[in-house]
Amino acid sequence: QVQLVESGGGLVQPGGSLRLSCAASGNIFVINSINAMGWYRQAPGKERELVAAITRGIRTNYSDSVKGRFTISRDNAKNTVYLQMNSLKPEDTAVYYCHADRSPYDYWGQGTQVTVSS
Repeated sequence: QVQLVESGGGLVQPGGSLRLSCAASGNIFVINSINAMGWYRQAPGKERELVAAITRGIRTNYSDSVKGRFTISRDNAKNTVYLQMNSLKPEDTAVYYCHADRSPYDYWGQGTQVTVSS
């Protein structure tokens, strides 16, 4: 099994920055077989949506709403994925979830709240 633990959420003013981290722990064989890791978010009353994803080969994918503002990165040695969020907007307010894809299985973190407000 794999556990994903997020950190780094909080309250920030519009235009500010936050950095989210997600550390994977558990069975090392399972962790090493994870392909893509990523971040999803869910705002109140809305469906969960993909924010950014990165494969083990460091290919990245971003939603159009965050391109140019958010950067996803991955440290395979530390089994950790990061999401650097810059130029934050109120519409970025949501619970952010870390996700790991090990098809046909996937794993989710517990979520971390990001609130962008003045």
